[in-house]
Amino acid sequence: MTGGAGFMGSWLVDNLVESGHEVVSADNFLGGKEENINPACEFVKADLIRRQEVGPLVKGVDLIFHLAAYAAEGQSIFSPISINEINLVPMNNLLVEAVNNNVQRFVFTSSMAVYGQQKPPFSEKLPRKPEDPYGAAKAYCENMLEIFSQIHNFEHVIIRPHNVYGPRQNIADPYRNVLGIWINRIMRGKSPIIYGDGKQTRAFSYIDDVTPAIANAGSSPKAKGQIINVGNDRPTAVGKACSLVLNVMGSEFKPQYEKARPGEVKHAHCTVQKSIDLLGYKTRHSLKDGLAKMVEWARNVGPQQPTYTLPLEITKGAPRVWVERSM
Repeated sequence: MTGGAGFMGSWLVDNLVESGHEVVSADNFLGGKEENINPACEFVKADLIRRQEVGPLVKGVDLIFHLAAYAAEGQSIFSPISINEINLVPMNNLLVEAVNNNVQRFVFTSSMAVYGQQKPPFSEKLPRKPEDPYGAAKAYCENMLEIFSQIHNFEHVIIRPHNVYGPRQNIADPYRNVLGIWINRIMRGKSPIIYGDGKQTRAFSYIDDVTPAIANAGSSPKAKGQIINVGNDRPTAVGKACSLVLNVMGSEFKPQYEKARPGEVKHAHCTVQKSIDLLGYKTRHSLKDGLAKMVEWARNVGPQQPTYTLPLEITKGAPRVWVERSM
C-alpha cells in the first residue's frame, strides 16, 4: 500500500487489516501523518521517487494498491514540475518492480481529472482528455499500467474516485480539498473562499463509502482489467456545499469570492453504476451527514496553520490568496 499514512490510504489500510490481510504500508509523510498509521500493519518510511527504496517494498508482495500522489489538480497548473515528479516517477518505479517481483494484481487509484471538460456525468467509456498537468499525469499512469499489464501478464484495476472527503484529510493544505480548506478557515476565524460564482458542481464522496469499494478492487474477479468510477453520483453546487459547511459548523461567516481559477472544470461528476455492479459501492452518507462527522473530527484536531508544501513555480494567473499566502 503506497500512501498508507495519508488520507485515503490510511482508511484503506484499516479496512484491509480488519479483513485479515497482511499489509505493508509505505509513505514519505509529504501529506501523510504518523498518527494515521495502523499499528497492525508493517510500516516503512519510503520515498517512491527513489527506485532503490521501491524494490524492497514490493518483494514478496502479491497485490499493490497505489494511492500515493499529490492530488492538487488546481495547483498543478502552477507547480507542474514538482507535482509531475511526485506523480509520475513513483508509478514508473512501481511498475518496474511489480514486473520484476511477479506481482499478481496492481490497483491504481487515479482521478476523474482524466476526463477534463467533457459533458458529465463522466462514463468510463469516455476518452482521456485531461485539462491540467495533474490529470495528464494520471492519464499517463493509467496508460502505462495498461501497457505493462498486457505485456507482462499481470492483472490491473484502475479506480477513479472523485472529491473524496472526511476525517484524516489534510485540512492544512491550502491548495486542495475544498471542504477541508473551508472547515479549517472557519475554525481559524476566517471566511470560506469560493473561486468564481460558486455554480460549479462536484459529487462529494464520503471516505467511508468509497473505501470498501477500493478494497474490493483488490480481489474482485469482475474488476480485472476494468476502469471504474467510485463515488457519489449526486452533484452539488460548490456554493451550496459551502452553505452546508457553514450550517453544520454553526457559523455566521459569509463566503469570500475570488476570481475563478484558470483551467478549472465547471461541472464534474461521474456515472457509478459500474462500481455498484463490480465492487458493491453504495452511497450511505449524504453530504450533510458526512460533513457532520468530518467537522467533529476537525474540531478534535483543532485549527491548522496552512502548510505551503510545494512552491508555486508559476505565479502568473495564480489565485491572489495563493501568491500572497493569505489562506
